Amino acid sequence: MLFDFLTVAVLAVVGTRLVSFAVETARSRTLRDRTLAIVRELRPRHFLRAPLVLVVVVVAASALIQVPGLSWGWWTAIGGTGNVIVGGTDRAGLGALTRFTPVVFIALLIPLLPLFAEREELAFRAGAEHWSWPRRVRRAVDFGLVHLIMGIPIGVGLALSLGGGYFMWAYLRGYRAGGRRAALVESTCSHLAYNMEILVLVFVALLLGL
Repeated sequence: MLFDFLTVAVLAVVGTRLVSFAVETARSRTLRDRTLAIVRELRPRHFLRAPLVLVVVVVAASALIQVPGLSWGWWTAIGGTGNVIVGGTDRAGLGALTRFTPVVFIALLIPLLPLFAEREELAFRAGAEHWSWPRRVRRAVDFGLVHLIMGIPIGVGLALSLGGGYFMWAYLRGYRAGGRRAALVESTCSHLAYNMEILVLVFVALLLGL
């Protein structure tokens, strides 16, 4: 019962925040325009590279969570599955909530993905053209580990550092081609395409499981 209560409480908080972000984005012309501007920069190359990176991350995560201690995540510890942003849970006592909450959360997430990707790129990649390689590697690891906030296992967070490395590569590639603005566009679009493909896979799996 305690874990059921904790799970519902967490889902309520996350759901409220997602709705708040979605409403804010829908109401703000500036945010809507920025979202469309990011989406317009997407190119086929961003979608073609993403599955390769995803495979590498999944393989690494599968190996790392076999290491004692690295399979722990606070969301899975209270009965969740995946990460809390998607809202997956295997708490049998929650009934239909376990089936429909992830679908609702993903529907709310989809229009927010461009802005989320851009904010993470600004936080973890902006200025990387002036960093040493050790600092770049450290920021890629930081990027992976910050996702532990979402309740994913520690091993998965470490594996996501490889995704951070890919986005760093995209940023530096963009910088060489056209400076800081091009760098942020390239890494943001690479990040967005990667996230979009993950959400599509998760969404399809959820629908098949309903």
